[in-house]
Amino acid sequence: MSPGEKLDPLPDTFILQPPVFHPVVPYVTTIFGGLRAGKMVVLQGAVPLNARRFQVDFQCGCSLHPRPDIAIHFNPRFHTTKPHVICNTLRGGHWQAEARWPHLALQKGASFLILFLFGNEEMKVSVNGQHFLHYRYQLPLSRVDTLGIYGDILVTAVGFLNISPFVEGGSEYPVGHPFLLKSPSLEVPCSRALPQGLWPGQVIIVRGLVLPEPKDFTLSLLDEAAHVPVTLRASFTDRTLAWVSRWGRKKLILAPFLFYPQRFFEKNRPGQWGNFAHYGPSGSS
Repeated sequence: MSPGEKLDPLPDTFILQPPVFHPVVPYVTTIFGGLRAGKMVVLQGAVPLNARRFQVDFQCGCSLHPRPDIAIHFNPRFHTTKPHVICNTLRGGHWQAEARWPHLALQKGASFLILFLFGNEEMKVSVNGQHFLHYRYQLPLSRVDTLGIYGDILVTAVGFLNISPFVEGGSEYPVGHPFLLKSPSLEVPCSRALPQGLWPGQVIIVRGLVLPEPKDFTLSLLDEAAHVPVTLRASFTDRTLAWVSRWGRKKLILAPFLFYPQRFFEKNRPGQWGNFAHYGPSGSS
């Protein structure tokens, strides 16, 4: 299977936390529930033509000072005469004995699909469906709660899976599963019912990817009579956010406009009323 091959979306039972699309590197995120044997992390992206090196770190925390321990440091290096991959562990500020793989399975200018599969005693890595390396843990896997991606890499998607979606007993090494940006169930405009309604303190989280040439997008809450009590509108023309009432009255929100074309976003919205959430074009998908 090639990195760009189209597959049906994964069943929700496999997904630990929502995938992240087009994150800005350096990128650091919490791994919900930490790592344990059986979990997998899928990384889709491409290596720039001028890449020198990048690294994927499975960290024990995300502090800057002191630097957190790094249970697994996956570090492809392209700038040497013989490109290779280094794996290592950072413990108490000191690197341990490194492991080196001389035959780099990644190429400059090429896309990739990397699968990190965590077992009881070691991590296995496949690149584009082919087993590449395995690395024995030098720190307990249970300490890992953070993923860090740094360096010369273009990331399309990061996915966190709970169990292997591959047939048990199969001899073929797992190749991962691409995450689709354009799932039919996520196309806009779309509406989603909120069976239990909303109450004060509840939060709605909306994640999306802004289109290349956006104009605006809206997020509305509807009541049972299909009325629209309030709408949140993001306008790319004048780069403003505003609340819009059912009578069309607009109230600007004094907050930075943090939406950009072809960038992933996450919006948190406290719940106050309504039974349906409606998402409208044309800024996101």
